[in-house]
Amino acid sequence: MKSNTMKGVGVVPKDKELRVIDHPEPSIAAPNEIKIRTLEVGVCGTDREICTFAYGQPPAGGDYLLLGHECLGEVIEVGSAVKKFQPGDLVVPSVRRPCNDPACRPCREGRQDFCVTWKFTERGINQRHGYMTERFVEEDIYLTPVPQDLRDLAVMAEPLTIAEKGLTQAWQVQKRLTWEHDNRDGQGRGHGLNAVVLGAGPIGLLGAMKLLIEGFRVFIYSRSPKPNFKADIAAQIGAEYISNQEVSADDLAKHIGNIDLIYEAVGEGHLTFDVMRVLGINGVYILTGIPAEKGPIPVFADNIMRHITLKNQAIIGTVNASPQDFADAIRDLGEFQKRWPKAVNALITGRHKIDAHRELLVGKATGIKNVIEFS
Repeated sequence: MKSNTMKGVGVVPKDKELRVIDHPEPSIAAPNEIKIRTLEVGVCGTDREICTFAYGQPPAGGDYLLLGHECLGEVIEVGSAVKKFQPGDLVVPSVRRPCNDPACRPCREGRQDFCVTWKFTERGINQRHGYMTERFVEEDIYLTPVPQDLRDLAVMAEPLTIAEKGLTQAWQVQKRLTWEHDNRDGQGRGHGLNAVVLGAGPIGLLGAMKLLIEGFRVFIYSRSPKPNFKADIAAQIGAEYISNQEVSADDLAKHIGNIDLIYEAVGEGHLTFDVMRVLGINGVYILTGIPAEKGPIPVFADNIMRHITLKNQAIIGTVNASPQDFADAIRDLGEFQKRWPKAVNALITGRHKIDAHRELLVGKATGIKNVIEFS
């Protein structure tokens, strides 16, 4: 007799428990829905933090939450109204779903990444089950197609969307500089500009790759001194790796010159604000990290405030992503594969079966991007 359940990895917040869960087999219930076989799910810091029970809310009426929001899947069945996808297609799903408030214009316009009510839901994070299970059903509007030749990289699309959205916002802000580079010579909008990436994790390294294809001169400012594996990847893609244990923020600025953009990918307040002091004239600082709640830390508040004002600087926070960001991420993963095939593939440092979930989610973090395979 065929079982009507499947395996998934989830948390039970009331019991503070992480375990493999027998989850009901999903089925298509609306014409615009698609049934998808999960191929790979990336493990990230958000998943690990949910496993500390700092946050993570199950769906209404349930006592557990299936994890996972970085996913690659294969279409196995489509609803009657679906035209864009067919069985066998590869897809990546998005994370956030709109709130129900009719007055929330961002959500009504498909931009729930800017939701103003804070009543959105998120797959694998907040009130909706995630993708760390064998199969799932999703509406077609929340899926982005993936070329077959990106099968080994597409699980990294979601973390790359953070850089995609952040840089889109930076360019929108920098329209204030009407004389700036516009890529008319094909060298990229960032040609002649300096960018610093804070952190050499997956979000940082993917962000560095995005900045490089945009034409920036890129510096990765991270903790561990060279030699190390992440510094090797930085060298392969043409970024300069600098340890913040060996070079102060002030010396970093002296080495680089005017810092036009800083892309923060560490989620650590002390380093973030220390480097904010050296952002250059007309510079943009993109914040992506979400630090855990801690006590207050000392910062050079007056110095930072003076620079923001006198140097015409802009500080941007970015979270979640739009459908266009997902499409751009897939496109750029293809470009990364052409330019740096060895380096971009090296970002995935381990592919594991579901039995390794506990080590990956609550054990010591290792490598760059670890993935759970379901295929």
